[in-house]
Amino acid sequence: MSFERRICDQIPHLQRYARALCDNPGQAEDLVQDCLERALRKRHLWMPGRSVRPWLFRMLYRLYLNDRASARRRRETLTPDAGLERPQEARQEPFLACHEAMEAMRALPREQRAALLLMVLESPGYAEAARILGIKVGTLRSRLSRARETLRQALDSPTRDDGRPRLRSVK
Repeated sequence: MSFERRICDQIPHLQRYARALCDNPGQAEDLVQDCLERALRKRHLWMPGRSVRPWLFRMLYRLYLNDRASARRRRETLTPDAGLERPQEARQEPFLACHEAMEAMRALPREQRAALLLMVLESPGYAEAARILGIKVGTLRSRLSRARETLRQALDSPTRDDGRPRLRSVK
């Protein structure tokens, strides 16, 4: 299989992970495009015989971190809904429960959130995920454990940060 074909096969996975990291579809698409452009430009660094997937995911994650760091230096805030009207809050409990779970995930520290999203969305092995994120397997397991515990505590709390009652249907 050609190098280009291997990369094309990973595009849907890269898009899903980028959307989960960025919370902004436009920014996620830009991130994937930057990743693909860099992969094609740096193809000489990929080792034939190895899976292209961890190489691409690590590249995407590093681009994401670099973008966040440069935004802080420029003092920019990345708002996924800038310029859009705020939709009315839905009255369906399942939607609200899902929304609360996503809010709790967004509140996680960046490293924990990236590790959790990678494992949940793409299901790589621990060793592959650790390689993608550039950390040790023990560090990955620790981040996952802390992220899961933080989410459990946040979702089991009887009230939200704003004092409103929390739905109990999400666990």
